[in-house]
Amino acid sequence: AGFHPDLTGRENVFLNAAILGLSESETEKHFDEIVEFSGIGEFIDTQVKFYSSGMYVRLAFAVAVHVDPDILLVDEVLAVGDEPFQHKCMEKIRSFQEEGRTIILVSHSAAQVQDVCDRAVMLEHGHVVIDGSTEEVLGRRATLLRGEDRGGRSCGGRT
Repeated sequence: AGFHPDLTGRENVFLNAAILGLSESETEKHFDEIVEFSGIGEFIDTQVKFYSSGMYVRLAFAVAVHVDPDILLVDEVLAVGDEPFQHKCMEKIRSFQEEGRTIILVSHSAAQVQDVCDRAVMLEHGHVVIDGSTEEVLGRRATLLRGEDRGGRSCGGRT
């Protein structure tokens, strides 16, 4: 979610929810859940430009998972924030998996990819290097990072 820095967290929740297709009444219905999940309740009426990067990501993730998405794109969200929040995010991602929703996880963490994904794609400079099962991709990634089987390519390690 892209937030407008001059708007408050509250205003950005309503703006982003509208962009993602929720009516104002639907957003009002989910607002307390969003704020509670984010854990930034006392700062919800503060302009986002005064948020730390962790607060920003907390609110963005909370909005994204409470607007009933068919596809959830998670881009390094778990690289920011404290461990309890990361755990809460992983629980929410797992509940989406159990519901059969599509999750696209962008991560440098092989452990997160192993934990969450059943399919993985490794990119290098925007090009697909490996596409397959998580086990296959992580195995090939490890080989590439050790310098074996490069086939003329270097490897940045982004899975």
